[in-house]
Amino acid sequence: MSTDTDRAPRTFTRAGLAERAAALCRADIPASIVVFLVALPLSLGVAVASGAPVAAGLIAAVVGGIVAGLLGGSAIQVSGPTASLTVVIAESVHQFGWAATCFITVGAGVWQILFGLSRIARAALAIAPVVVHGMLAGIGIIIALQQVHVLLGGSSLSSSFAALVGLPHQLMSVRGADLFVGLVVIAILIAWKFVPRSVRVVPGPLVAVVVATVLSLVLPLHVERIVLDGSLLDAVGLPSVPAGSWTVIVMTMVTIALIASVETLLSAVAVDKARPGTGTDFDRELIGQGSANVVSGLLGGLPIAAVIVRSLTNVQAGARTRAATVLHGVWVLLFAVALAGLVRQIPAAALAGLLILIGVQLIKLAHIRLAMRTGDLFVYVATVLSVVFLNLLQGMLIGLLIAFALLLWRVVRVTIAATPSGRPDRWLVTIDGTCTFLALPRLTAELAKVPAEVAVTVEMSVDFLDHASYELITDWAMRRESEGTAVEFVEIGAARLATAPAGPPERGHSRQIIDQVIGPWRRTEHRDNPIARGIAAYHRGHAHLMRPHLHGLRERPGADTFFLTCADARIVPNVITDSGPGDLFTVRNVGNLIPAVGEDVSVEAALGYALDTLHVRSIVVCGHSECGAMGALYHQVGTGIGLENWLAHAHPSMARYRDGHPVALAAARAGFGAVDQLGMVNVATQVQTLRANPAVQEAITERGVTVSGLFFDLATARLIAVTEDGIAEFDDEGNSVVKAPA
Repeated sequence: MSTDTDRAPRTFTRAGLAERAAALCRADIPASIVVFLVALPLSLGVAVASGAPVAAGLIAAVVGGIVAGLLGGSAIQVSGPTASLTVVIAESVHQFGWAATCFITVGAGVWQILFGLSRIARAALAIAPVVVHGMLAGIGIIIALQQVHVLLGGSSLSSSFAALVGLPHQLMSVRGADLFVGLVVIAILIAWKFVPRSVRVVPGPLVAVVVATVLSLVLPLHVERIVLDGSLLDAVGLPSVPAGSWTVIVMTMVTIALIASVETLLSAVAVDKARPGTGTDFDRELIGQGSANVVSGLLGGLPIAAVIVRSLTNVQAGARTRAATVLHGVWVLLFAVALAGLVRQIPAAALAGLLILIGVQLIKLAHIRLAMRTGDLFVYVATVLSVVFLNLLQGMLIGLLIAFALLLWRVVRVTIAATPSGRPDRWLVTIDGTCTFLALPRLTAELAKVPAEVAVTVEMSVDFLDHASYELITDWAMRRESEGTAVEFVEIGAARLATAPAGPPERGHSRQIIDQVIGPWRRTEHRDNPIARGIAAYHRGHAHLMRPHLHGLRERPGADTFFLTCADARIVPNVITDSGPGDLFTVRNVGNLIPAVGEDVSVEAALGYALDTLHVRSIVVCGHSECGAMGALYHQVGTGIGLENWLAHAHPSMARYRDGHPVALAAARAGFGAVDQLGMVNVATQVQTLRANPAVQEAITERGVTVSGLFFDLATARLIAVTEDGIAEFDDEGNSVVKAPA
């Protein structure tokens, strides 16, 4: 997919064309110039770092802008030569030569097209991020090590090990002019972050390279300069078939395709976040990138990938359509053809300084901190070292293997402990995690710790239980029970002992746990003795969790809230308020009514006990939707003498509803029906009755007791606050209140 602007219908009227031209001049042309100024020095630097002809970087920038810009799945993502491919390209150039490397680039493009056609683009995002971060850091170290030699006046060496070993010698033979030029570039790039935003409109890399070039021409400095033979058109040449092992050739193609694809997709994700609504088509993007690599390789250019720095620059510069991306490639082409002489004046050390800083920036402290927090630091370090001292492909494979091994260890890990429960006659065995045959040694050792002739509670929080573990646990339990020792199983996890022998072991899911918790609430046909079943399930799954808490509440019968609600079986006060034992003093009656003082002993006694003995701090009246009592009251249907007499206490609510109570009006605006409107008015009326109660008034004055109303909507399972003036909805945090729509 492309942006909304890109999807807009074409209008070829004079006014439509004028509007599109104005939008192009206002947004896309300025953005394309900014991206061109950023891409130019970076493209030259990547070519130098890769050991390729300088013109190859310019060709890749042109093709990346025009071909990938036109064919890709993102309208504002910018492609070109990238630092992440310098290592593998340098190895390919060293092993096969430049012309053969262009052939490999074509092959990598074909692989990317196949990736896109097979619609596996999102699968490339499945590579562990820590491996990608380590790979980029390793590439950054290699670039910095290689270019330090150029900065000091030497030349880049063939391997990181050679660069490290040769660094002392290079320091002894440093060329001051080259070092000065390179340090000027580094200083400007570092300082550019602190200049005013209005000045930073001009890209820092361009400023640094231009200043360093001018200084090298004005001052009496003898420095090595960029070698560009002929014009850009002279550098265009067909690739040649490489000689050597085709296994290595194909692996190099696949390596380039994978790295370019992963970087492209990661860049697309970042662009979509930076510009919501862009909606990159990942498969089309890979087809566009592959096509660009085929064209770049055929013309003698470097491999191409979407570059996140250029892409985000394009977004920040205000680009709206593909025109900005394509035009940036056109500007590179015009510059390379018309102003090739300027390129030859750039000192090699200036680009070395630029590349060193790019390499250092690929090592991000945020990635290292994240790896430390998530326990993946070993994967990160191993990937970095493998990339630096072996090669990119081996480093990535080693990182993936270690990451997979770590994941496997975390998945199959199980925690087992046998400890005294605090009572001399009972021990507690806890089994938490994935219980497989790999856990048998640990499981056997822990079970052996349990003394003979003591009762045992086995608490199992497992999501996977294989037959080996099942047999060991059940055999051990049967043996102890045959010796007269009680073994109680408490199963909290999704995998259960009862179902283990029924079929192949399967991993339990959190949905199964939810079903086990709320299953008893669901109305099912032909349920025999549901209370007995519920008691058994409670004893097996939850009683041991409640026991310590209730033990501590034995001698302090208190509550925080007096909660009056309807007797309807669908309302579960502790669930809808996320409270537990000791929190609510709950009183339930038909229609959640508060009779006037002296008219009902039961409610009055409960309220007095809550205020005087329990010292509650809040009083809540909670009604609900689809209330049978409110329906009977509204429709005035026959309900029997007992219920009819009781609902007489709700006649004031009916009168206020008919008079157009503000709560009823607010509920109507929110889309509630007449019976539910009456139910909300009834809550407001009961709150008013409570506030008029002398005992409640005294509690409000002396202790700051609050009185409030709630309404539970069964259809949405959400609570609504009922006030004197209307209704309000709580947000998911429960902190702020959002007014009902007018």
